Amino acid sequence: MLGLNRKLQRLEDEGSYIKVGLVGAGQMGRGMISQIEGMKGMRVVITADLMVENVENAYKNAGIDAADIVNTTDVYKASEAVRNNQVIATSDIKLVTSLPEVDVVVDATGVPNIGAEIAWDTILNKKHIVMLNVEADVTVGPLLKKMADASGVVYTGSAGDEPGAIMELYDFADAIGFEIVALGKGKNNPLNLEANPATAEEEAKTKGSSPKMLASFQDGTKTMVEMNAVANATGFSPDQPGMHGFSGSVSDLPGLFIEKEKGGQLNGRKVVDFVNGVAPGVFAIIASDKEEVNAELKYLKMGDGPNYVLYRPYHLTSLETPLSIAKAYFDHEATIAPYYGLQGETVTVAKKDLNAGDYLDSIGGFTVYGKLLKANEANEMNALPLGLIDKNVRMKKAVKKGDIITYDAIEQTKESTIWKLRSMQDREF
Repeated sequence: MLGLNRKLQRLEDEGSYIKVGLVGAGQMGRGMISQIEGMKGMRVVITADLMVENVENAYKNAGIDAADIVNTTDVYKASEAVRNNQVIATSDIKLVTSLPEVDVVVDATGVPNIGAEIAWDTILNKKHIVMLNVEADVTVGPLLKKMADASGVVYTGSAGDEPGAIMELYDFADAIGFEIVALGKGKNNPLNLEANPATAEEEAKTKGSSPKMLASFQDGTKTMVEMNAVANATGFSPDQPGMHGFSGSVSDLPGLFIEKEKGGQLNGRKVVDFVNGVAPGVFAIIASDKEEVNAELKYLKMGDGPNYVLYRPYHLTSLETPLSIAKAYFDHEATIAPYYGLQGETVTVAKKDLNAGDYLDSIGGFTVYGKLLKANEANEMNALPLGLIDKNVRMKKAVKKGDIITYDAIEQTKESTIWKLRSMQDREF
């Protein structure tokens, strides 16, 4: 079987290419456009963003001549532009998801409700969908995957995002018969449950990133969501609410993931977790009950056992997304998807004391953060999934800082797409 690079080369040699539609021209989207423009057999032919100038700048930064960038919301003009080997900048998301020429759509918005809408529309238009929106995936991914399967298209997370990078290690270890004890990632910064856009603003400026996005990493929400996606894909689960969050180096990893009865701290195996001190890498902790296999691993300097670590020291986020696009297009396979349904649930926790009448804001905001629980635990508590929060969710009663917010503590002032899909998913599964 040809590698993706050779398949892309062959496609280009045949005078064709994969036509990608993108929603979101922020940091992730911009990088992806430039990366793909340097590839063979693929091009981002249309990109939507509320600020169309962001799209135009992204294309120009990728080396595309301004004369070849067509600004339109008209489907006929857009189709003509693609036929003329031009690219389209638009403010119309539905033009991306419905344009006949588009083969694969990528959601790079990071907004759960918008991501759910994009995936829903894309699948209805029988196109493959790549999600750079893990928040939407952990909330309604099982339903979207079932829809995609029924429609004959691929629903997938992205290579390069940490869940996708972890899944590659999992697939490798699982394929050759190792027992997989744990799956995890490094955390980039110390956990600060009180982080918000104001406290993150100064650092965000130095990094050229969004304060809200940075706060969502600092308060642990992104880590919870990412490991939630891995749990749903593998059937693994958090060993305790919020995971352990051990500290250590790569060489420490095999010894960190030992069960309590063997002198360690784990309650069981097949867990997802994060470790301070190994960022930006991802890892799989593996083991074998075969004497010869253990002897070979020791010979290969993989450690003294009984656990060993497979470690990847990088993930290239949206720069690797083209691999998932190509895999969906050529092989009709996902990089990562919620094969096991809801194994985990990232629930909503009050970041401060909240009173009746208060509105929640958003992930990385001032009011809430996420905490990963086992799905059955969250369900028993009637806990509110984090991906459902937005400016239309209002508190019905007071909740103390650090407490989990439940469905009965909130009300919607306007129902969103992701709420409707989650209701359908809850009934379906």
